[in-house]
Amino acid sequence: MAFAGKYESENQENYEEFLEALGLLSAMTDHNVVTEVLQDGHDFTWTQSIPNWAWSNKFTIGQECELVTMKGDKFKATVLLEGGKISAQFPQYQFTAEIIEDKLVMSCITSGERAWLSKELARGCNAARLNMLQ
Repeated sequence: MAFAGKYESENQENYEEFLEALGLLSAMTDHNVVTEVLQDGHDFTWTQSIPNWAWSNKFTIGQECELVTMKGDKFKATVLLEGGKISAQFPQYQFTAEIIEDKLVMSCITSGERAWLSKELARGCNAARLNMLQ
């Protein structure tokens, strides 16, 4: 499954509630998140950015690696690719991503008493559109 590309968020469901559950409500922004996925076989670099902030993880499918949370905390996990979906267990949520048509669909499900599903739909964007966002 090819995930490589740049994607701009166009729709986010329950994002504010998700950030609140993580203790990151202050990170809420009106900017569209740009997700860039670099892929070389099973090796990935996954970066999300808005103006003045970026968050990136490098991993190889099926191998334990060190990842970083949105808060900057490091942890170890194995990123999986099953049924065309990438998945990883973060400390506070389960992350999945898949390509549906030309869109990157990312879901984060928190656990606990106030569990939330946050879903982001991002469309591929070209270089001219990316320059407008930066």
